[in-house]
Amino acid sequence: MLEARALRRAAFLDRDGTICEEMGYVNHVDRLQIFPFAAAAIRRLNEAGVPVIVVTNQSGVARNIFPESLVHQVHQKMISELAAGGARIDAIYFCPHKTEDACECRKPNPGLLELAAREHPLDLAASWIVGDRYADLEMGHVAGTRGILVMTGYGRGEYELHQKEWPRQPDVLAENLTEAVSRILHD
Repeated sequence: MLEARALRRAAFLDRDGTICEEMGYVNHVDRLQIFPFAAAAIRRLNEAGVPVIVVTNQSGVARNIFPESLVHQVHQKMISELAAGGARIDAIYFCPHKTEDACECRKPNPGLLELAAREHPLDLAASWIVGDRYADLEMGHVAGTRGILVMTGYGRGEYELHQKEWPRQPDVLAENLTEAVSRILHD
């Protein structure tokens, strides 16, 4: 068992709607459109020594909309474009399953966060998850992280239409990833 002092906090980021435009299924690498502010925001986390870990559902694999190899190509493009802006992603975890598969890795289940925490000695209670869907935050709540809902992607619509139904509210609301990172670094 790792001692608590050996654990670090992390910033877990959803991909679609948080780092890049929400496009539905990114079924071709050219559909990936990184937000213009994403690299600078992620670079701030890098400079502060906060590991940046992307966690994303990619059920298009299980639905035969695109092969798993495309997910890897899209992630390579994302890594390259962010690197061109001086930003680094420390790890990427994705769930290729659909809801009916009842896996532990599909958001809102905490499997991706728990796996990342084991593989990168992370303190989930000191970490944040940033996403544009309530499922992102719910995954974090189950795993013990705090959550920031961004108003990019589906965020604004989800919040305005459904927030009264949520059993737990976001810890923070942010216009975008830039504002979310400011809140994480202020913590």
